[in-house]
Amino acid sequence: MKKIAAFIIALLFYTVSLLAQQKAYWNDIQTFKKQDSINPQPQQAILFIGSSSFTKWHDVQNYFPAYKIINRGFGGSTLPEVTGYVNDIVFPYHPKQVVVYCGDNDLASSDTITTTTVANRFKNLFQILRAQLPNASIVYVSIKPSPSRKKLMPKMQEVNNDIQKFLKTQPNTAFVDVYHKMLKADGSIMDDIFIEDQLHMNAKGYAIWQKEIQPVLKN
Repeated sequence: MKKIAAFIIALLFYTVSLLAQQKAYWNDIQTFKKQDSINPQPQQAILFIGSSSFTKWHDVQNYFPAYKIINRGFGGSTLPEVTGYVNDIVFPYHPKQVVVYCGDNDLASSDTITTTTVANRFKNLFQILRAQLPNASIVYVSIKPSPSRKKLMPKMQEVNNDIQKFLKTQPNTAFVDVYHKMLKADGSIMDDIFIEDQLHMNAKGYAIWQKEIQPVLKN
């Protein structure tokens, strides 16, 4: 009986642990749903999804006043985490355009994560979006360079190149290259466009993104 009891307890701990892993950023998603219940978002808007570079772009609507933007970037998410929540943060809005920034954290999460894995994660997300939103434009914003992740720059470029090549084969898509726009003439990273953590951008950094993203947005 003691062995059975110990097994059941271990199984319960494992189940709780598994559920906790599956529900990463669950509270962020519930916050979005609460916001929507109070202030419903319009259908056929432009939807931004992805990780913290979008999460922290709190005033993104001010950068694109001629467009209706819904920002559903959350936490420091990875591509699988964004993919896991598409039924919550994408499809209910029936967006006419989906703008994705993600992949940065995938590369940083482990030295064993290959560039092919990250690119394939985006392609998987793309196929899911395309299946449910066949007429929507899908945009990928390139992984950005940052001082705190300088060592990952070669991998970032590989992922960006892979995704750019893939999107060229797909209709109604766009690839936005912010990577090279955030570099100096000598190829080093601009040092005045980031906040103190040397990972996330200040207003000058977002102004660069605005300039590159706006031309591909749908009216």
